[in-house]
Amino acid sequence: MKNKKIFLVWLLAIAFLTACSEDVLDYKPEGLLSQDDVSTNENLEGLVIAAYASIANDEVVGPITNQWVYGSVRADDAYKGGGGIGDVDVIHRYEMYNLTIPDYGDWMTPKTWVNHYKAISRANFALELINETSEADFTTKTLRQAELRFLRAHSHFMLKLLFKKVPYIVETMTAEEKANATNDMTNDELWNMIAEDFLFAYNNLPQAQDEVGRADKNAAAAYLAKLRLYQAYEQNDTHQVTSINSARLQEVIDYADDVTGALEPDFGNNFLDGFDNGPESIWAAQFSINDGTLVSRVSFVTGLNSPHGSVLYGCCGFHLASQNMVNAFKTDTNGLPLLDTFNDTDIYDSVDGNGETSLAGGLTLDPRIDHTVGIPGRPFKYRNMVNNAGDMIYNFSWARDPGVYGYFGNMKEQQAPDCSCYVKEGPFIGTSKNVDFIRYADVLLWKAEAMIQLNQVSQGIAIINQIRDRAANSTNRPINAGATDVYGIGTYPLTLSSEEALKALKFERRLEFAMEGARFFDLVRWGEAAEVLNGYVDVEKTKRDFLANAQFTAGRDEYYPIPQREIDITGGLYIQNPGY
Repeated sequence: MKNKKIFLVWLLAIAFLTACSEDVLDYKPEGLLSQDDVSTNENLEGLVIAAYASIANDEVVGPITNQWVYGSVRADDAYKGGGGIGDVDVIHRYEMYNLTIPDYGDWMTPKTWVNHYKAISRANFALELINETSEADFTTKTLRQAELRFLRAHSHFMLKLLFKKVPYIVETMTAEEKANATNDMTNDELWNMIAEDFLFAYNNLPQAQDEVGRADKNAAAAYLAKLRLYQAYEQNDTHQVTSINSARLQEVIDYADDVTGALEPDFGNNFLDGFDNGPESIWAAQFSINDGTLVSRVSFVTGLNSPHGSVLYGCCGFHLASQNMVNAFKTDTNGLPLLDTFNDTDIYDSVDGNGETSLAGGLTLDPRIDHTVGIPGRPFKYRNMVNNAGDMIYNFSWARDPGVYGYFGNMKEQQAPDCSCYVKEGPFIGTSKNVDFIRYADVLLWKAEAMIQLNQVSQGIAIINQIRDRAANSTNRPINAGATDVYGIGTYPLTLSSEEALKALKFERRLEFAMEGARFFDLVRWGEAAEVLNGYVDVEKTKRDFLANAQFTAGRDEYYPIPQREIDITGGLYIQNPGY
């Protein structure tokens, strides 16, 4: 059970908001009485809680927390998986960079758009009422306004990563202004609108809050560092990076320095129940179990992704590590990544009669591979057995469709079946494990990236080495089943050139956040998506036939199309992204 101080009482949230109107930009809860009835302190606090709840109100077909579809499968980290290309085929289209056909009903990006704007509308509705209440009557007024503006900025930020141009909706707009809002603005204009809300939060929130899960100044500083980093890579109308803004990069460093946090001593702690809201978790979606609600407030956003062949799990074998990503964990004799040659040969490329695989002789690995990927013959989620009830050694038989997608699994988003956080609804798995939006490792690597870009190379490399030192100390759990392979991970010399350091930084981000959904957005930020992903497909399709016709189109595929139904509803006010 999580820390009892977690304030998100989901039952109260559900009581306040149970239905939506047709206009998602002006979404208000039903079943409420007059404004006077609503504007009691208790009810205002309840509306704030409901706004927090909404940033985690997602599911497999409309994800807004875990970015496994949009940031991992869409990149070179993972395959869709499941029972062949026709199983949830909309994700197959995303993986093939084929988004030019009409919306797939209410699934995926159209649903994600709606879910984010529902969250924005909850924040705005609460702000409308709180703005009209005096500080004397509602003593936490400014604090709650800052939290709500943080939540609103968070949802707009997530939308911007996906769609680039989105309407920015605030509580001071009339219904008519919301209906006539446009997404036709420059990149900088939208970044600055989002930043304005984060800055209000940064200036009005305490460094930390007593109630776990509430936004604080720490989270606002981290988000401002992230925002200014993305903004620093200036894009033209066809999404190509045209320049890098040094002043924005310095802001990244300044805001990162305001963030207090620490790396978990073991990398694996970040992905295990019992470590939620720890020193590395800067901002997270909160979940709970056995909380008095009907089915508990657990996350099913990765409910399709558990190993398929194990009786301990259920369905459906989605989100499988790519061969390319597995190869990236190789290290040389100094324990450093093979930055340019990692994909020249495959590791774990065959399975024996016992459904296990072994590492080719002479290779060493970054230990993070065994915290990230399910590999036949190696313990899954640090277990050999679960309550003596079943084998937890990952086996080839756990792969649902190895002829199409291979046999590597995902580890980070899974929990062991005997975890008190674990729920099985039919074949689908949910857990009360938080979903981290920002880890402290993120903040460190954002700062390192800005420093290297500003030619503060040795300082940036020193930060990268902190991340690698932590990885080297993350081998104490049973992760290799007594295999004879050797982990080898070392640190970079501080004398790298700027070009070498930037290459090391980008590779480190991939290793550290593999299969956490960051990869695609990093590639777009750097302006490298087309080059890297087409290079990935050219090689990977020789191993996975389903990728034969995949092709990333520069100037189009960096962002998703604005859902056509949203354009239709506004009578064409929303401008479609180029190429669609």
